[in-house]
Order: sequence, then C-alpha cells, then structure tokens
Amino acid sequence: MDQNRRGFLKSTGLSAGSLLLAGLTGYASEEHLRSDVKDGIALGKKRKQVFNMSNYAAPALPVVRIGIIGMGNRGGWACTRMRNIRNAEIKAICDVREPAVKYHQQKLKESGWPAAAEYYGAVDAYKKLCERDDIDLVYITTPWEWHVPMAVYAMEHGKHAAVEVPAARNLEEAWQLVETSERTRKHCMQLENCCYDFFETMTIAMAQQGVFGELVHGEGAYIHNLLEYMFAKPASGDAPVWRWKENQHSGNLYPTHGLGPVAQAMGINRGDQFSYLNSMSSNDFTMEALANKLASGTDPYYKQFGGKHYRGNMNTSMIKTHKGRTIMVQHDVSTPRPYSRIHLLSGTKGMAQKWPEPGRIAFGHEFANEQSLKQYEEQYSPELVKHVAAAARKVGGHGGMDFIMDWRMIDCLRNGLPLDMDVYDAAAWSAVTPLSIWSVAHRSNSIDFPDFTGGSWKQNKPIDLSLRGGGNTGIQLSS
Repeated sequence: MDQNRRGFLKSTGLSAGSLLLAGLTGYASEEHLRSDVKDGIALGKKRKQVFNMSNYAAPALPVVRIGIIGMGNRGGWACTRMRNIRNAEIKAICDVREPAVKYHQQKLKESGWPAAAEYYGAVDAYKKLCERDDIDLVYITTPWEWHVPMAVYAMEHGKHAAVEVPAARNLEEAWQLVETSERTRKHCMQLENCCYDFFETMTIAMAQQGVFGELVHGEGAYIHNLLEYMFAKPASGDAPVWRWKENQHSGNLYPTHGLGPVAQAMGINRGDQFSYLNSMSSNDFTMEALANKLASGTDPYYKQFGGKHYRGNMNTSMIKTHKGRTIMVQHDVSTPRPYSRIHLLSGTKGMAQKWPEPGRIAFGHEFANEQSLKQYEEQYSPELVKHVAAAARKVGGHGGMDFIMDWRMIDCLRNGLPLDMDVYDAAAWSAVTPLSIWSVAHRSNSIDFPDFTGGSWKQNKPIDLSLRGGGNTGIQLSS
C-alpha cells in the first residue's frame, strides 16, 4: 500500500485492515463504502503505475498446468471443458466439500486423465493448492467473497489467476488485484465468457474496423430470472449458501456479462476510459415477499431469509466515457422477464443488437436480412472464432463461448501472448458494483471511476482477436 492511500486512511481514522475485512466478509458498510470510494478515486488520480499489464506477454508455458478452486457448477464445467484442450493439465482440484472433489476426480479418471491432487475440508485448503510448484494457472470459480483473496494468494505464489465474475466486490479489492498483478507480473484475467459469444465477437471486430462509424452509445444487461433459484434449498446439505446474501445490497451486482463486450468494442482502458457513473434502482417488489413467505413455513432452513431487506429489482446504471460516449448497464434477476444481455452498439453509421434474438444489424431505417447477416458473419467473425468455432459448439458451455474463452487463454499462455482481458478490465468492469451501490444510496448522484491503469489507457493497444501467431494449441474432443 503506497503513501497516498496510507495518508488517506490515517486522515479518516480507518485502517487498511478494516477495509480489507469489509471486502472479505461482504460489501462495505455505508461508512466504509464512502471511504472506499473516496480512497479508490484519490489513489486513482495520483497513482503511478508500477508495471503495465495491458498487452503484457508473460513467458511462454508449453504445457499449462492448472489448479481449479471451487467444484460447483462453474468449476465442474471448467474441469470438463479443459479435458478437451491439449497441452493443458489439471494438476489439482479444490473445494470445501469432499464429495464435490471426489465426484470430479472420478470424472477425470473416466476420461483417461491422471488423478489430480485433492484439497478439501478447510476453508483455507486452497492455499496449499496455490503453494504447489507444479501449477501455472489457478482457475477460481467460488462464491464472490473469495475471488480476491484467492486470486491475490495465487499471484503472490507465482501463479497466473483466472477468476470468475465479478472479480471484485469493492474498490479496495479491485486495487488489490491491480497492485498484485503489476508487482508480481502475473496475469489476473476475469473469466468473462460473454466476450467470446459469437455475435459479440463479430460486432467487436466490426466496431474496431469502423463498420458502425464512431461508436456513440452502448447497452448491456444481465436480465435473468433467478428468483426461485436464489432461495432454493441446496440438494446437498453441505453446499455453501451465499447468493441470497449478496442480493441484500442495492445496485448492479453483476455488471460484467453485459458490460464486457461493449467495453471491448469501445476500447475501454485502450484509448477510452470510464469517466463517471449514475445509478438508480427500483424498489423490491418480489424478493422480500418471497423470503418472508418461505421463512413463515416449518422448514428451519428458510428461517434465515426472513425479516431482511433485499435490493431493488431493477437497477439501471449509466456510464459516461472520457470520449463522451454513453453506456447503459442493467441488472434484474428477480422479475419474470425473458433472458437478455441486450448487447447494443450504436454508431454514426450503423448499429447492432443481439437481444431480443435473433441478433440484428442495421445501417439505416431497416435491419439487415438473414442473408446479409450470414455475409457479415463470414466477413467479420474474428480469426480466433473461426479457428475453434466447430469444436466450441460441440464442447458447449453457454453455446460454446465458455470453450472459446478457455482455449484462447490456454493458447495465449502457451505461446507467450497477451491475454484479451487484463487486470484493469477486471477492476474497471467490477467497479460498477460499488459505484452503483454508492450512487443508488445518494439519490443517483454521479461518482467518478478510478483510473486503474495509471494513465496508460491513453496509449494501450486495442484487443486483437486474431490468432496473433498462436493457434497451435490442440483440441481433442473427449467422450
């Protein structure tokens, strides 16, 4: 922690430990959140970058040895997908639940893979995994509160970190990721799979080539009815319960699925940057009512839900960029709306929008027809996507984008190439959560984004979705 931050903490009477504790045990309290926000912005304006991780090419790893922490849905799917990638080895798996580890160990055996080292039981069992000397990449798919401590511990022990979304829950955590990645020169990639969906990658490429003209506005969202799921009783009695607790904080708690592709198309942290944000939430019309109804029954499990306030159902946040563009990001997982991430890019010459499906592109008053859309796909789909599309559709994972994300990350690490998403993306996209919470609590007043890049956003190169000399990572579809 540098002197700027130490001075701020001393003047406010808050210790670094209190901010860290707030980050590890939940979202910061109102007092801590205000200080956390001020601290992040003050440091962001003055901070000198230690090392620029944007476009950083780490030494090549001919074989990428992986440790996976968190063997629930996301971790289990990742373990399955990785078995289709040559030159990657799953060396260790970890979860607090022994049955989850044993189950996926058996799946490895059935696929003909060597047994992985097992870590389970204690909440800090992940540390032993990170301390191994035969792991290059730690793949983190745990509840949100563990993302930062696990990623930081992995990087401190010489490992690259790939962490599920959101990477951080408050600004102090975001700064921890940035500072640790720069100091250790280890990648910290947010596992934002939606940046690799087929329509999104095509429109990112089109935007980079100026097909839509100058981008003016973008929209992204996470609209997904998870109301019943949030309060569902886990099938396994030892499964950790955490998602309902996260939804007691009113703001955009899950911004990156919709925001990530729009940010890449606009070159955020690579020629443009988020400047400030305003956010507004509706009242809660569904969650508290359901929680209290469940708590009024006889099952003791549901008693924990009652008597609590939950976040507003719909959050809408608006971001202004330094170049004057606007981005709308929405979040609603508790009303019966059809699934949507919106993904809208609007420019001076044309626009694209994925939802409601099918995706549409227009350069005037009418949307392109199906034949034109196929022509756009053939012309503008990035080299990366064309290279692995067939395998991705077979392996699956949200239609194939999960596999593209994993394969691309492994291919870049093997060939010593920069990753498409760096620690500054993880920090900036995740920062929407604490900033939106603050804005909602302050009548939607605007709040500045920190500059996580230390000013390097002005000259950082755009992402490049070509193979960039890589593409030699093999694919072998497992049964």
